[in-house]
Amino acid sequence: MAETLRVATLNIWCRHGDWAARRDVLRDGFRLLKPDLIALQETVVTDDSDQTAELFGDDYHVLHQGRRTPEGVGCSIVSRWPAVAVEEIDLCVTERVDPQDFPGRSTAAEFDTPVGPVLFVNHKPNWQVTYEHERELQAVAAARAIERLVAGRDLHVVLAGDFDARPETSSVRFWTGRQSLGDLSVNYQDVWEFAHPGDSGHTFTLENPLIVAEADWGRIPPRRIDYIMVRCDVRGPTLRIHSAERLFDRPVRGVFGTDHFGVIAELEQP
Repeated sequence: MAETLRVATLNIWCRHGDWAARRDVLRDGFRLLKPDLIALQETVVTDDSDQTAELFGDDYHVLHQGRRTPEGVGCSIVSRWPAVAVEEIDLCVTERVDPQDFPGRSTAAEFDTPVGPVLFVNHKPNWQVTYEHERELQAVAAARAIERLVAGRDLHVVLAGDFDARPETSSVRFWTGRQSLGDLSVNYQDVWEFAHPGDSGHTFTLENPLIVAEADWGRIPPRRIDYIMVRCDVRGPTLRIHSAERLFDRPVRGVFGTDHFGVIAELEQP
């Protein structure tokens, strides 16, 4: 049998709503799913608390983003293995990117896995619906950093996160090889598109009552904004996409885990 890698991404929505109930749903769900690499967005880490520790305990290795908001909000990577190397990529690309509101970094961490060395990138660009220009620049900045890190190496790249952009937007079109930006072109295979062609797969949708409860976000039509992607060489993705499913898209005992639906994918050696 081919070696496999289970990868997940989820925005856990800080401590909003009934965190104690949501925490139980997320903790139990991850224990059942047993992912190997997890990209988490909107984790809260302060001197007094660590949301990832509440979810995963000591069962995983954790990397927290160095730059966080004054409230401790940022991104984290959770892994079965210790990281071989870590680099944070600066996403403060214009004056409109305010680190007090948005940490403005992506994290690239290299791991030795059963499918070979993997560079796992937790990418979280700006959330504001009018900031597609910033998301374009942030995509290019992250892609350039990734290309530098993999240059001359036999290294798989898995890109994951809450991109806050629909598949048809320019920043996502750039990632999936449909257009170039900033004199650069790359190609990453969107695992959902590969496994579910033609299926919208919305991850931020009014199907989730937690969004309905948020007066501002409830104005936005359903969108797919959470992604897992596999970097391609000249022939296609370097890891075979065995499956991709939405994550935490059903209530448990009447409780939704977070306001996003995440994504989980099983990847194999080609």
